[in-house]
Amino acid sequence: MARVKKPAKLKEPIRLRMKDLSGGNKSLYLDINYKGKRSYEYLRLYLIPEVDYNARQQNEITMAAANAIKSKRIIELTSGEAGIVNHTDKVYLLDWMHTYQENQEKRDKKGASQITAVTHILEEYAGERFTLDRIDLAFCQGYIDYMLTTYRPKGKPIAASTRNTYYQILNGALNAAVRAKRLLRNPFNEMDKSEKPKMPESVRSYMTIEEVRALIATPMENKRVKSAYLFSCFCGLRISDVKGLKWKDVFLDHGQYRLAVAMQKTKEPIYLPLSAEALKWMPERGDKTGDDLVFDLPSTTNQLLKPWAKAAGISKQFTFHTAKHHTISI
Repeated sequence: MARVKKPAKLKEPIRLRMKDLSGGNKSLYLDINYKGKRSYEYLRLYLIPEVDYNARQQNEITMAAANAIKSKRIIELTSGEAGIVNHTDKVYLLDWMHTYQENQEKRDKKGASQITAVTHILEEYAGERFTLDRIDLAFCQGYIDYMLTTYRPKGKPIAASTRNTYYQILNGALNAAVRAKRLLRNPFNEMDKSEKPKMPESVRSYMTIEEVRALIATPMENKRVKSAYLFSCFCGLRISDVKGLKWKDVFLDHGQYRLAVAMQKTKEPIYLPLSAEALKWMPERGDKTGDDLVFDLPSTTNQLLKPWAKAAGISKQFTFHTAKHHTISI
């Protein structure tokens, strides 16, 4: 009687394996062998010596997590659905960051030097041969933690605003990888909002009445800049609005001088009453037409303000913007 052949056992494209480490621990990794290509994915999961019940329980949990990742990878690898990333198609993270930077530069996007800085951080954090497909939620959480606790350029922690910028850059690079079908999903989208770096609330620098009085009493070589700054102090306009102010925007309404301007930032028209203090710092109109500028300011306005403030004894951060944040009456 002919022997019935047993059906051939299907070989799994991904196998869970372990590597012995010093101290008796074992590192778990995936051995991926699909369509003649082989690669490995280290899971950063470890088994510990089973010296007691708690250790055995911990290892069971670890193995369950590893097998769950394995099952997920098999589905991703063999499902054939549109958009599925082939994990055997290795793209190194650092190479992707260079590609992302080149694409941003082609689109005339700013921040190339900041992308370079993020690439250096990633090289320190993950190494040169970390592949894009290995990026998961734990990796993204670790990246943020690394910037917070370990990354020390020039021996000092980076500012919260810089940390937020570096998070945004990697987030943008991963979104680009998803669009290019180099990555299944951006793990930052799975992260709780409270875990993500935030921009610190800006601490605005305000001028005190005493400081404004000191500026009034301090001579300045460019009188137009001095007048424009003090005019802003008394009416609260931004530098962009002061620079664009034309004589036709100034009118008399029942004995009250007003400005009719569309704010550069909000594009909303406002009708701003001008105090006697503000009018003191407006130049004489003379023979200027309605389309002529009230203050014809140079492009170096902020640079000219700093030595003037220093001469007045003001040591705080000083730009034209400080005038906008303090409409005063003295």
